[in-house]
Amino acid sequence: MAVKGTTIKEALAKFEEKNECKASEAESVKLDSQIPPIEKMDASLSTLVNCLNLSLSTNAIEKIANLHGLKNLTILSLGRNNIKSLNGVEAVAETLRELWISYNFIEKLKGIQVLKKLEILYMSNNQVKDWGEFSKLSELPNLRVLLFVGNPLEEKHSLEGDYRDVVAQELPKLKKLDGVPIIRSDEEDEG
Repeated sequence: MAVKGTTIKEALAKFEEKNECKASEAESVKLDSQIPPIEKMDASLSTLVNCLNLSLSTNAIEKIANLHGLKNLTILSLGRNNIKSLNGVEAVAETLRELWISYNFIEKLKGIQVLKKLEILYMSNNQVKDWGEFSKLSELPNLRVLLFVGNPLEEKHSLEGDYRDVVAQELPKLKKLDGVPIIRSDEEDEG
């Protein structure tokens, strides 16, 4: 018999017990590594009205969902799940500044362009293969930090030696790529 996953409601109850506070009042809610893992981002998330930082990493979530009530969310951490697309993230487009979504199965970046306030995107070890998808990141006016190592696109172009140059050109406001600062020739001239 398959073990049923932990629900968000059950995980929130554990969180409240452990932290001795109401999840609905907490600014930081960490529901990482639940046993058994969380499989669905259910409607219980909408109770987290004060949440600035939500972490659901290391679970078995397949879809981003039910973020509509999180009107103050600035950091969303969904690393190490089974997420295949960014559908659902638009619900927090007005406030989200950091998206941590490494170690998932994301191939397409459809929908990312709504995250106009996004400054930090950690999406290493996903499945992005082509520059057409990658170029959607150029529609993020505030993106400063990108972790993209471990995607097929990065692996292929790092071998060819042109990866950092192409990314720097594609994302002119990027300050750090894969943990390394981007030095631009125009900045050297000013220095």
